[in-house]
Formats: sequence, structure tokens, C-alpha cells
Amino acid sequence: MAGNLVQQGATVICTHGGQAQMSVPNSRVTINGSATATTSNPWTISGCPGVTSASIPPCTTAQWSTGTTRVTSGGQPLVLSTGMATCLPNGVPAQVTVTQQKVTAT
Repeated sequence: MAGNLVQQGATVICTHGGQAQMSVPNSRVTINGSATATTSNPWTISGCPGVTSASIPPCTTAQWSTGTTRVTSGGQPLVLSTGMATCLPNGVPAQVTVTQQKVTAT
């Protein structure tokens, strides 16, 4: 599935609105000087309120399960805006809401 590569500084959020940040920037592939991310490294989530009325804990990390299939960096797939990520510990999805629009990949 084609999509835009996700770069450092992109806006990625959990379902509850917590902000996700890449924990290990991939400096091997950059877009306008900003590092990209591989799917092998988790993202850190901050500011997630969870759902206290339903006893759902706040999201703390997100792990990408799908990314590029034809373009890799160090043998690892890169994160795409159309890729799938799961937040832990509760399993809700994370989504990319703002990313660069110049570089696409499959």
C-alpha cells in the first residue's frame, strides 16, 4: 500500500489524543533533513488520558505492524502514513495526522 513516508516531527496520535514521538530516528533516510522511522522501533506516547470511566489505561507506546514493502533502510521497512500501528497496553490504533507530502513509497 502506497503512502507518504513519516518523518521526525510528523503528528502521530493515539485514539485518545496522546502524542506519539519516534523513539529511534532513522538518520540513514532523511526528508529535508528530518529523519524517518523504521517499523521495528516503538514510538513513545505522552499525554494520553486513557478512558477513566471504562478503566482503560493510558497508551504508553505504539508499535507499527505494517510499513513499506519495496523500500527499506538497513533491511527494515519504513513507517508510512497509511501503515498500521497498535498502541500498548490497550490495543487501540495510532494514526498519522500530519506528515510531509513530497516522498511516497510502497
